[in-house]
Amino acid sequence: MSQVGGTKTFRFLDIPMTARAAANGGSSMSIWGDDINLIHSNPALLNPDMLKQAAFNYCNYVGNINYYSLAYAHSLKHYGTAAITMQAFNYGKFYGYDELGSKTRDFYANDYSINLHYAKPLADSMFTVGVALKTIISQYDSYKSFGNALDFGVTYHSKKDFTASLLARNVGYMWKNYSNITNEKESLPSTVQLGLSKKLAKAPFRVFVVYDQLLKWNLRYISPIDTAGKNSSFSNTPTADSTSWQKFTVKAGHTADNFMRHVVLGTEILITKNFSLRVAYNYRRQVEMTLPERRGANAFSFGIGFKVKRFAFACTYTKMAFPGNSLMMGLTFVW
Repeated sequence: MSQVGGTKTFRFLDIPMTARAAANGGSSMSIWGDDINLIHSNPALLNPDMLKQAAFNYCNYVGNINYYSLAYAHSLKHYGTAAITMQAFNYGKFYGYDELGSKTRDFYANDYSINLHYAKPLADSMFTVGVALKTIISQYDSYKSFGNALDFGVTYHSKKDFTASLLARNVGYMWKNYSNITNEKESLPSTVQLGLSKKLAKAPFRVFVVYDQLLKWNLRYISPIDTAGKNSSFSNTPTADSTSWQKFTVKAGHTADNFMRHVVLGTEILITKNFSLRVAYNYRRQVEMTLPERRGANAFSFGIGFKVKRFAFACTYTKMAFPGNSLMMGLTFVW
């Protein structure tokens, strides 16, 4: 526990796996459509309009990490719709040294997740239920781990282009940990999300909001070395608010700050039938990734999507932090 955090395993499952999800602030879990890339965010978005599609996404992530995803959907006729997806992370080549500084062998680190998706609309309703079974394989040098996780979602989609989704993600178990010394299993980065989206009837854009960590309220983090607002500059004695109004404003500010850490806001501007712009704002990313002496646009993500005949392209730029940005490309083929 030498680092703050570090209490979950397989954290790569939290990273958006498609260019569209990255452009939408990390998740497209409440957007209905015929784009197969949506199922990476929520299996309940899988529908028959995604059949005969194959999608590939590639990302050059921060620190020269590279990852990609694949997806394909298939009809089960009146039994529903199924899909298979795969996620792969490559953390690059590492140079090995022993405790004396002598060169040993080089090694690699990789994470994989192979996922089976299934969705079916409920009879005579606008609700769709979906589930994804994830098989997770992780290998860092000679250390290997294995686990399974489930995503379970329910989506309501109306004829007036309103969508609401409730999703439980990464609920699972680590069957084998990295160490052979202990059998202690680590927990997965599970979360419950609620999302809403609306395409206005006479406006060329869709707005959406996602509320993350529905079952956990406190997401605020204060660095152990950051004493701003906690201690006096001349002593270690905590400062006290002198009036009830000061106490109220401080408490209200903390509450608003914590609430916004759950929320992602965004829009998709549909310029034409085959071309769209995507912009999202992730407040939690901003407050956690911003340096105290420098503030920038690392809360925002920007993307475009366009179609040319049987091909659909997507590109997203995300400002993760000052020393690291993320560029992601997506290609979908329909036959």
